[in-house]
Parts: sequence; structure tokens; C-alpha cells
Amino acid sequence: MQNQHDYRIKQWGKGYFAINSVGNISIKTKSQLIEGDLYKLTRSLVERGIEPPILIRFNDILKDRIHTVHKAFQDAIKQFNYRNSYRMAYPIKVNPQSHVVEIIQHTGKEYLIGLEVGSKPELIAVLALEQNHESLLLCNGYKDREYILLALMSTKLGRSAIIIIEQAYELELVLSVAKELNIEAQIGFRMKLSNKGTGRWLSSGGDCSKFGLFAHEIVEALEVLHKSEKTHWLKLLHFHLGSQITTIESIKKALNEGTRMYIELSKSCPSLCYFDVGGGLAVDYDGTSSTSDSSMNYTVEEYARDVVSVIGEACLLAGIEDPVIISESGRAIVSHHSVLVVEVIDVTSNALKPEKIGNTPSQHPTLLELVSLNENLSLENFRETFNDVIELKENFFEEFIYGGIGLNERAFAEKIYRILITKIHAFFVQMHETLEETDYLTKILRDTYFCNFSVFQSLPDSWAIGQLFPVMPLHRLNEEPTHQAILADISCDSDGKIDCFPGKKNPESYIMLHEYDVTKPYYLGIFLVGAYQEILGGLHNLFGDTNVVHVELEKNGEWKILRQIEGDKIEEVLSYVQYSPEKLMELLQDLIESSLKSGLLTPHESALIKKKIQQALESYTYLIV
Repeated sequence: MQNQHDYRIKQWGKGYFAINSVGNISIKTKSQLIEGDLYKLTRSLVERGIEPPILIRFNDILKDRIHTVHKAFQDAIKQFNYRNSYRMAYPIKVNPQSHVVEIIQHTGKEYLIGLEVGSKPELIAVLALEQNHESLLLCNGYKDREYILLALMSTKLGRSAIIIIEQAYELELVLSVAKELNIEAQIGFRMKLSNKGTGRWLSSGGDCSKFGLFAHEIVEALEVLHKSEKTHWLKLLHFHLGSQITTIESIKKALNEGTRMYIELSKSCPSLCYFDVGGGLAVDYDGTSSTSDSSMNYTVEEYARDVVSVIGEACLLAGIEDPVIISESGRAIVSHHSVLVVEVIDVTSNALKPEKIGNTPSQHPTLLELVSLNENLSLENFRETFNDVIELKENFFEEFIYGGIGLNERAFAEKIYRILITKIHAFFVQMHETLEETDYLTKILRDTYFCNFSVFQSLPDSWAIGQLFPVMPLHRLNEEPTHQAILADISCDSDGKIDCFPGKKNPESYIMLHEYDVTKPYYLGIFLVGAYQEILGGLHNLFGDTNVVHVELEKNGEWKILRQIEGDKIEEVLSYVQYSPEKLMELLQDLIESSLKSGLLTPHESALIKKKIQQALESYTYLIV
């Protein structure tokens, strides 16, 4: 039977992900005529000894995202007869992995793609990278003297660096260091918007935003430039409304405000020629095309049209030249290209199928009443029975706490309770009723599918801010899933779970999954994880970086593995928290010698312990299943 549960892959997949004829997830880009099988790729990787969790980076998708954003702006420029050009700048913070940055640079070379850095480490990371000398290097973030010195000296390396003034003190530092180095600087101003964005990062804009200059600070900075005869340094105006802006209306308001500031500045600074509209271009994680925190009510093409038309019309009316438009759409570029593949390793369930319950361990009234409710449950009385069952549950727990019933009686009561709520939930479903009671029962009866990964390492935004990510099986998609489930990781933390999933209109408290067969691997994919997740991931329980592979699809539909990056070994994560593996082995040897002398260990056992611990130190931090 064809599975009708498609996990809304068409809505959030944007043409990159689909379900093929054999019930596996397939992957392709808009320019490719053939598709690749993700399940077959996963099995091939496992056969090569690359165990889940595996982060798979699809280079073709990353390249396609760059082409898509650039084309959207080029089309808009042509449509509105814009009198200048567009340049993309990739913010390193979104995904600073060197292999990702290299692909972005190489793919965007023809578009003069630039890089945006927000710290000294990021600046140093990209200084030596091969880059077109016409491409911009935008220097954001808090700055000290050393940061500014490095940014200015990068011009001696052929970099077109623009130091963006975000705090008032920075301008004096730039003037001072540039004078010492005898370098003509290029600078930009970051304005503090009065408008706010929408969505989870609402506070990034507005008067209380972390970065940016107020209007009076911009005027004062201009006066400093005039006095120093350095107004020609000012090349760029920048604003940032926030990340993942969910509504196009917010973007338009910010553009109107920012464009007005650009026009005013250009009157006194003819050298101004770049307008950086920052980030904010969202990703439709839940596929609802709505204003929810995990979605967007506009397309990439609509975003580009509005940016170009608002700036172009205002500049035309003001009688000034159109600026080069820059956007920093990092999330929109890298999110789609990374998929985290995890393997289910165990399943637990709160639901119990109806069965013979046997004799009661005592004649306690609570037990007898539960037995009676179970025997007499019907479609006519299930709502009333539900209320009685919830009350009785509280009663038998209280009885146990105060010694009124023993362990066997509690176990018997719990078993009947679970059988009853399972049957009652089935009646609610049969009646097609979506009530508060239905939601309550659904949540407590969900199965828990334990997966071999760490939420804290691989999906920190899921845990920290409730970010939704699409999740679905890689295979068996021609079978109807029958289990309402949540996902749990292998960390020793009750927060290590995913219990909220994209739904048709609103988030769902469960995902539908297939019956788990312990004899066969069952793989799930967690999609759109290319932005922020790797770099924000933490070492909770000392679970380290996962295995990573870069792949491309060949013309014959076969996968080509371009690069493999091994996940952290146990000895590596121990060193991150200042444990020396060598010292640990020395201490272990002392302990072994002591145990040998006391007779706790035999020589054979001591050798085995030492060998096993050494092997463990050199192994993957995740389970090998």
C-alpha cells in the first residue's frame, strides 16, 4: 500500500528532497535530471565503517542555494531596471567549517561573493583563504585595537576590507591605527533601526538592539570624519533586522527606514556606494509558508524583488545613484545542504495493548474499581471512565506513598491504568474528536524512539529555543507509519529529546514512525541543519562532533564521497576538558598494579582491562550498534 504520510516533504524540501518509487528519500537539485537515494547512501557509508550519527553535507545543494539567491536578485534588478548590481556576503558565524566556506567561495567567485566576519578568530580564519581581490571582507562585531590593525593590514594582502563601525568608540581607534600604518581605511556605519523584525529574534532590531549607532551617533561620527578630512573613507551603510524574519512586511519597513538613512548620508558622503541590508532571509523549516517562528510568508524571489524595488525607487526619487546591494543571507544559503542521519536503537511505550489482567493481588477497593472500569468500558461511557481513571490514578499513587498498598498492588494498578487509557484513547480517535483529553492522552501514550545522537551537540537550537526541524525516516516510506512517537537522544539528560515537530498548520507533539524491528536498522533524517547547529553544539556528556561526509551526485545517479571527516574520539573530547589520555593511562596502570597485589585482578584480566580502555579511548564517542 502506498504510504499517504509524506511528512510534508514537498513543502519544506523546496524540491531538494522527495520520496522515490521504492519508498526511500531521494535528493536532487533543480539543475539535475537524476536523483540520488539517501538511504542507499547511508547504507554505503555504514558498510565503509562510517557509523551514525552522520552529518551529510550535499555540496550540490549548497551550490544551488548560492545560485538561487543570486539569480533572484539578478532577476529583480532586470525587472525593476535597477541601476547597479548585487553582491552576496556570507557570514562566517552561520557555519564556519572550512570545507563549507571553501565551497561557498569557489561557487560564488563569479558573483564576487564576499565574507563577513564578527571576531578576530573569524578574521584570521579567512585572511589566507583564496579570494577574488574585488570581493569584500566585511568586518563586524566588537573591535579592539588588534582587530582593527589586522583588518587594516589585510589590505596589504589584497583584501578589500571594510571596517563597519558598530560602536561609537571604534571610529577613533580606526583613525588612530590607520594613521600609524599610513593606510587609507574603508569603513561602514551600522545603523540602529527603530523598526523591529518578527519571529524568535524580534529583539535583534529596535532601539534596544545590541549593535548599531543611533542617528545622533552617526551625525557625530560624520563630524569626526569631516574634521579629520576622511569622509571619503565611508563606503557602506549597514543594518541588521534580525535572523529568520518571518514576515515580508517587517523587511519592507526596515528597508524604507534604512534607505532613507542611506539617502541622507550620501548627500554629505559621495563616496558611499554599498548598502548592506544584513541577514534575516528566513528558511521555511516547518513548510507552512506562514508567520510562525519556524517559517516565512514570502519567497526568496519576493524578498529580492522587495529589496531591489524599495531601494531603487527611493534613490531614483532622491536623484542619487543606486548603491551596490549587499545581503548576508547565511541561513538561507547553508541550511538545506546538511542532513543529520541517526539510527534508532531502542523503543519504549507507555501504551499497553488489551490483555488478560489476571487475578488482583488483593481486594483493595481501588484495584477492584479499576478492574470493573476495564471490564465495562464501552463507546458509550469512555468519556466518563476517563475522568474516573485519572482520579483513581492519583488515589493509588497516594495510597502507595502512605503505605496503603504494596509494590505488587501498585504494579497491578499501573498496568490496568495503562491498558485503560490506551483503550480510551482509541475511542477518542475512533470518534474523530480533538479535545483537551485527546491531546493529553496522545502525549502520555507516545512511544519514545531512542536514537544514537546528542541533541545538545547536533541540534542545540531544538533544545535551547524550540527551533523546529523536519524529521522523517529515510526508508520504508511505502509503508504506513503506525506509531505516534517522540525522539530521545543518548545523553543522560531528560531534556535530550525532540517532542515538537512541524505540522500542517501548527506544530505537532509527535511524529508518525514505523514499527521498530530490532533485527533491522531504522534510520531517521533530521533536515535543514546546516546553519548554526554545528558551531553552537556543546559537549554535554562528552558526546563530540559526529562523523561528517561531503558528497556529490554523479550523472549516473551514484554518490561520490568527496571528503570524510571523522567524528571526535573519546580521547579527543577528554582533552577538551583538560583530561590527559596519557596521564589517565598512567593512573590506570598504578591502579592495576595495586589490584594485582591485592589479588583483585589476575594478570590476564589486567591486560584485558588495559587493552579495552585503550581501545575505548580511540573510539567514537557515540554508540557502535
